[in-house]
Amino acid sequence: MITNKYKYPELKRVENTLGRFYIDPQNNAVPSVTTVLDNMSDKKSSINEWRNRVGDIEADRVMKEATDIGTMVHLSLENHLNGIDEDIFTNNSLGNMAKKMSKKLIDDALVNISKVYGLEVHLVLNNLYAGTADCIGVIDDKDTIIDFKTSKRIKKKEWIDDYFLQGCAYANAHNIMFDTNISQVAILMVDRDLMYKKFLIKDNEFKYFTNIWKQKLLKFHNTFKW
Repeated sequence: MITNKYKYPELKRVENTLGRFYIDPQNNAVPSVTTVLDNMSDKKSSINEWRNRVGDIEADRVMKEATDIGTMVHLSLENHLNGIDEDIFTNNSLGNMAKKMSKKLIDDALVNISKVYGLEVHLVLNNLYAGTADCIGVIDDKDTIIDFKTSKRIKKKEWIDDYFLQGCAYANAHNIMFDTNISQVAILMVDRDLMYKKFLIKDNEFKYFTNIWKQKLLKFHNTFKW
């Protein structure tokens, strides 16, 4: 299924006080897409309020649990698409949950992907930003930025603007790097009750979120120095 149509770069990652950065081909440190979105979001205050409410120990436990499940699911899907048969799940309740969630995505989501151009690929616009896309492929006969998401509960579409902004950022970088015309983003989400939902934006919605992304990127560069 993987065609290796494009030659994606390998970029070095670095961390600073703002978050994750990448070293672009001109040797400049550029912010990751998530670093831009995190620093331009008001969600930090909500997260801090939640952390203060439940306490650091419980907050760290919940976040680690979500991260562990997400990491296992992503690696499982990557292995499946690469034709690798390997049991990467931990032998506990989290591993069992991640295994079930992975199977749900394989059965209900991956069947919609007809081609894969790359997995965990680095995308970059020199001096501006970079990031790592879960999957570049084809859904409904259209080149698509594809992101796999795990969640405690399926989210409403109006709650996941940042996912769409991230996808549009990747699409715009891909289009400039490889002279493509990607204008579709798919968020493939599974929750712990094994409910699956595909969120899709394209055409006018894609343009709408692309414009918002560009505004946030410009504000980030005008606000921060590194």
